[in-house]
Amino acid sequence: MSAAMIWVVSSNSEVGFLAKGFFRGEKLKKVGKKHKCYSLFSEPGSRKPGLVRRVVANPSGNLAISSEQLVYDVVLKQAALVKEQMRSREEDVEVKPDIVVPGTLGLLSEAYDRCGEVCAEYAKTFYLGTLLMTPERRKAIWAIYVWCRRTDELVDGPNASHITPKALDRWESRLEDLFNGRPFDMLDAALSDTVSKFPVDIQPFKDMIDGMRMDLKKSRYDNFDELYLYCYYVAGTVGLMSVPIMGIAPESNVPTEIVYNAALALGIANQLTNILRDVGEDARRGRVYLPQDELAQAGLSDEDIFAMKVTDKWRVFMRKQIKRARTFFDQAEEGVTQLSSASRWPVWASLLLYRQILDEIEANDYNNFTKRAYVSKPKKIIALPVSYAKSLVPPPSRKLAPNKHHATLG
Repeated sequence: MSAAMIWVVSSNSEVGFLAKGFFRGEKLKKVGKKHKCYSLFSEPGSRKPGLVRRVVANPSGNLAISSEQLVYDVVLKQAALVKEQMRSREEDVEVKPDIVVPGTLGLLSEAYDRCGEVCAEYAKTFYLGTLLMTPERRKAIWAIYVWCRRTDELVDGPNASHITPKALDRWESRLEDLFNGRPFDMLDAALSDTVSKFPVDIQPFKDMIDGMRMDLKKSRYDNFDELYLYCYYVAGTVGLMSVPIMGIAPESNVPTEIVYNAALALGIANQLTNILRDVGEDARRGRVYLPQDELAQAGLSDEDIFAMKVTDKWRVFMRKQIKRARTFFDQAEEGVTQLSSASRWPVWASLLLYRQILDEIEANDYNNFTKRAYVSKPKKIIALPVSYAKSLVPPPSRKLAPNKHHATLG
């Protein structure tokens, strides 16, 4: 249940995950007939667990500080990095020369092209929106999308049962190498080139890998504080990775932290929506991504979920969970308007489409056990011009103060 491509993905839920098998020196290979997909994996190096991992590995789930504070510290760090490196607040960042990569510069160009093809196939609505972005921003967001998808596939792909903590350690070591200009393969080279040009911090990338580690260790969450941390790891991180690429509008007059909080809120909202949509699917895998204390307060337990029956208690519980997710969506809107004008459309499309999944859950009478809530193709088509119209609205002139408590945890 680690749907990582949230800030940069549409609600095209019928697509599958990518297959393994991309090794050093190989070109991407088509591995399917019905759906065009590419194999993206190669074997990375190794590393030891770090500090944040000790928080994740704690079986009791007790944190020295709240998950919200832990995450907000990352937000502040990334926001400071952007303010330092993008003081000019220009629409287009200065393009640095391409990094030296294995092979030729043609290989780097091909890597970006492959990233674009993958994004076009698996996130059609978002990909369409990226075509309005500047070429450098567009290529960069494709590279981030592909890395996130490869990372997500480690624990949710066809070979997830063979993934071990050591494999994730190797993947993290490889991440550090590409941030240091030592990409392992051509797709790593695309991301390595991207992070050399934009003020992107490595911490959200590492945190996403920690989310994969959490999926290997946990199948229950005692309270929303624990679930919030998980949602940040697997989805909120994507927002923090993406804002430096999307860019902040030159006319924006809000603190940078506001924009990052909104990106984080959208990731949390979309992941919560995934969780609510996939309750039945996760239950069949023996997983419950719902706060255990809130289930108990509603007079429910895991047994009720495994029974997969919609009851009045379940409806009451679901209404509260949906209300929380919508609160995060509302807060995300504050930041979308602050993005560069050419970057707003794909994010608005993602926000509007994902929020509609909550409407579909309600339309199914809260039966997320045997019915999958999805947004129909006509509704998706309608969302495109609506989101485009919203993307044309300039940032509001009002000045907001940053607030780490961007949504209630209760």
